[in-house]
Amino acid sequence: MKYIVVLCDGMADEPLEELGGKTPLEAAATPNMDRLAKASEIGMVRTVPEGMAPGSDTANLSVIGYDPKKYYSGRSPLEALSIGAEMGDTDVSFRCNLVTLSEEEACYEDRRIIDHSSDEIPTEEAAVLVKALSEGLQRDGYHFYVGTSYRHLLIQENGTVVELTAPHDILTKRIGDYLPQDEVLRGMMVKSYEILKNHPINVKRRAEGKNPANSAWFWGAGTRPALTSFEEKNKVKGAMISAVDLLKGIAVGAEMDNIIVEGANGGLHTNYAGKGKAAVKALTEDGYDFVYVHIEAPDEMGHQGSTEHKIEAIQYIDENVIGPVTDALSQAGVDYRMLVMPDHPTPVRVRTHTSDPVPYMIYDSTAPVEGKETYCERTGKETGVFREEGYRLLDHLLGREI
Repeated sequence: MKYIVVLCDGMADEPLEELGGKTPLEAAATPNMDRLAKASEIGMVRTVPEGMAPGSDTANLSVIGYDPKKYYSGRSPLEALSIGAEMGDTDVSFRCNLVTLSEEEACYEDRRIIDHSSDEIPTEEAAVLVKALSEGLQRDGYHFYVGTSYRHLLIQENGTVVELTAPHDILTKRIGDYLPQDEVLRGMMVKSYEILKNHPINVKRRAEGKNPANSAWFWGAGTRPALTSFEEKNKVKGAMISAVDLLKGIAVGAEMDNIIVEGANGGLHTNYAGKGKAAVKALTEDGYDFVYVHIEAPDEMGHQGSTEHKIEAIQYIDENVIGPVTDALSQAGVDYRMLVMPDHPTPVRVRTHTSDPVPYMIYDSTAPVEGKETYCERTGKETGVFREEGYRLLDHLLGREI
């Protein structure tokens, strides 16, 4: 038996008046998901434990079988594993977003976050800006590392974990009330605006009608994580397919292999088909038993508040991942179980994560069951199946549930 998880980041949502009371998932044309739904187990699962922040870090740890209450030590340390940043036992890492702040205000504290991703700035441009930050903000014991797109890292030697605000949680709000209390971090953020606002990269981006990446924003502080081996824990050989450092870092920590797909960028126009093909190859040719295909696009579109683009992302997943993967595995004569689900909701109304339970669907090619006409939040609730401990869902997928 082979196992595949298609993790549609942030796909779950709320019923929207503009969609006639449907969610983006329910409104999207998803013939492949719906085909599976008719023969699948469908239910709801809580991926974010009570009392924990609804991040992709805690939620994906749950889905991949690690209890966040036991294993979570912060978001950025997982990303540090992905990019090979060195962390000592007393070091603290911070996510460093390149964000777009409003520019008409005279005072930094009065500015607002317009875009947490700077129009999904390409890594090539972002790397130049991070280098400028590293040089302009040079300070003993602090080190910048380039990540992917707008997502980068700052590591502090012998640091202290402090409470910080995620930029996507305060879009359009005045930032003064959310800046770090730590004077060093706060001062670096203020100075970052002066370094970046008129950088040639941003001058060019404005001329092209794109949002400038005009400030650093620190958040997601944490210490070095310690995950147990996925293969030892689950007795299956696993691989991760993702464009974002967080998921790649989880894979590194769990001693899973990362499969890199050219053109996978974490945005709306990522290489969906390439991810699907890589998953099939991993399961049918390369000796893997388990593949985790993570797709960031629905989450990014939720943060942007775009119903249209979120629906588009879901349809791309259905057309270019779900359909081709199930067809290819069936044609290859492979027995498989597929789990399709979001990690958490990212409702377009609020433009950030919520901790509500999410719908899941498990299809077993060897044992179809009576399912539902469609897979969505509504049908997930209608079945009455609810799993409180999200990290145990993987055991259920693998047929090891106690």
